[in-house]
Amino acid sequence: MTTVNEAKVPMVVAENVHKSFGHIEVLKGIDLTVSKGEVMTLLGPSGSGKSTFLRLINHLETMTSGRLAVDGKYVGYKEINGRLHELREREVAERRSEIGMVFQRFNLFPHMNVVENVIEAPVGVKREKRTVARDRAMTLLERVGLQDKTHAYPAQLSGGQQQRVAIARALAMEPKLMLFDEPTSALDPELVGEVLDVMKDLASTGITMIVVTHEMGFAKEVADSVVFIDGGVVVEAGPPEQVLVNPQHPRTQGFISKVL
Repeated sequence: MTTVNEAKVPMVVAENVHKSFGHIEVLKGIDLTVSKGEVMTLLGPSGSGKSTFLRLINHLETMTSGRLAVDGKYVGYKEINGRLHELREREVAERRSEIGMVFQRFNLFPHMNVVENVIEAPVGVKREKRTVARDRAMTLLERVGLQDKTHAYPAQLSGGQQQRVAIARALAMEPKLMLFDEPTSALDPELVGEVLDVMKDLASTGITMIVVTHEMGFAKEVADSVVFIDGGVVVEAGPPEQVLVNPQHPRTQGFISKVL
């Protein structure tokens, strides 16, 4: 049972997050708070730092400086005497297991069929019994409309179907937070809708979601908040009706007018 205090802890808190690759500073001080149950969309031009920020949340990339916590805990670090020290990989994997991530390029295992892809992490990482993991996988595949593709291999599926399997695979770990990194950008236009429909259904369940996307319709219809990032900084943030319909900053206005 979630206590009152636990409910008040934000799902994600970023404080002055910086990230550099060599001499190139990609993030220049990101401050963001994502509440539990919130759907946040990150918008911005290519190279603005959106995907890098997403990868920092689950420690697929390491911060250069700053603080970044998920549900009150640092994912890849522990704090000792005010300084952050990187955790061992086993501890990082344990905390990362609570965060689901869906990538642009589905990243399915080509030698495994659909069910095997979905149960791989629960069995391998969480040490679940295969029967338990399989039962959950079948429920999730029905939820994403792929109950008839359980024994198909990725190469036999369309891009939209592969991405729906990737969503089911992420959900199989029963995460508290879902990250989506431009999940429809690699899809043919006619396949985008089937993936967005699954994401809309997922958002209605109350799971916390952070979505990097250029799909303005999804952001307007589903998001609780929209954050526009450009040049490694948060330029503007607020509810969709403000940021998408009546943006205040000239950079946001220019981006929205081009995308729409």
